[in-house]
Amino acid sequence: MADLDPAFLSTSEPLGELALSHVRLHRDARYPWIVLIPKVGRAVELEDLTHGERDVLMEEIVRAGQAVRAVSQALGRPVAKLNVGQLGNVTPQLHVHVVGRRPDDAAWPGPVWGVGAAEAYQPEQLATALSVARRALGL
Repeated sequence: MADLDPAFLSTSEPLGELALSHVRLHRDARYPWIVLIPKVGRAVELEDLTHGERDVLMEEIVRAGQAVRAVSQALGRPVAKLNVGQLGNVTPQLHVHVVGRRPDDAAWPGPVWGVGAAEAYQPEQLATALSVARRALGL
């Protein structure tokens, strides 16, 4: 497995390992948000993955979306739309964001990046989000 960029460690909580990706819950209670980080050394772009790895990543994105929806339901704020993004402008290590969005969220309808400051989960909310996400992902 590729070492995780320190930015992931400081902004997210570990959920577990899928076939291709390390999975983390982003620490921003404003949005249910999962980050998939493929365990492929030196991968920066999707093109750095084999065709088979890209297929696996797509399936993991779908699973992460299901987990995001489950977390949002458990926290009483069901999402209306899933946003999936692979940017890497700040953290170049290949990773994919799966973010649950609602018309009443802080950034709607624009992107979540750069809008306000992240809000910490309350301890009970974080425990619920981690548990529900792991269960939805089969971890």
